[in-house]
Amino acid sequence: MNGNRTQPLIQVKNLGKNFGDMKVLKRINVDIHQGDVVFVVGPSGSGKSTFLRCLNLLEEPTEGTITFEGTDITNPKTDIDKHRQKMGMVFQQFNLFPHMTIMKNLTIAPIKLQGKKPEEARRTAMGLLKRVGLADRADAYPSQLSGGQKQRIAIVRALCMKPDVMLFDEPTSALDPEMVGEVLEVMRELAREKMTMVVVTHEMGFAKEVATRVMFMDDGYFMEENNPADFFGHPQNERLKSFLSKVLS
Repeated sequence: MNGNRTQPLIQVKNLGKNFGDMKVLKRINVDIHQGDVVFVVGPSGSGKSTFLRCLNLLEEPTEGTITFEGTDITNPKTDIDKHRQKMGMVFQQFNLFPHMTIMKNLTIAPIKLQGKKPEEARRTAMGLLKRVGLADRADAYPSQLSGGQKQRIAIVRALCMKPDVMLFDEPTSALDPEMVGEVLEVMRELAREKMTMVVVTHEMGFAKEVATRVMFMDDGYFMEENNPADFFGHPQNERLKSFLSKVLS
């Protein structure tokens, strides 16, 4: 991993994404360094989730390059699956395998993709389950868990691969309000441990508390980025001022 400030963990250059005639992302340039906790906020339809999904090529960019740990992953010759193993992804919907126990959900990828021995994969998974307070649910099935528990399991599943960066796509938007806190607490803990994170969210209070920087997206551009105190306390862009006045009121 590239920990120095000169070499970004992820470098996005002139990223563009079109869906047909619609330009969803327009020439985006972003550097994300190891230990950064970057929050992306903005109105619905502004391109936030598309940007996040481009970072691990779940959406294929129309133009531009994305370099991850020194490798241009937009190059067709790159083995993207190998690099995706180092990029944990947590979606709005939990995407757990319903017919597998929680332990099986957590260990299948490390065993099949990384060649981990089953006992080692189980040991890692159990350690992470303990950390998120769900060790007693290892033999349960997803249908037996609450939404908040499922999302914590989805985070653990990504962590079982020992990724170098975690990507979160509105991880609390599908949850009942009383379950949001338990998921945010797990993310808070990851931020304290200096896990590199890129988070698309509507949770402004959480962004203010946890982010190292916050980026405002609208109309396919990043219109402003800053540290949380200045981003929320002294916004410069008129569009951002209008957005914050609505979401913080």
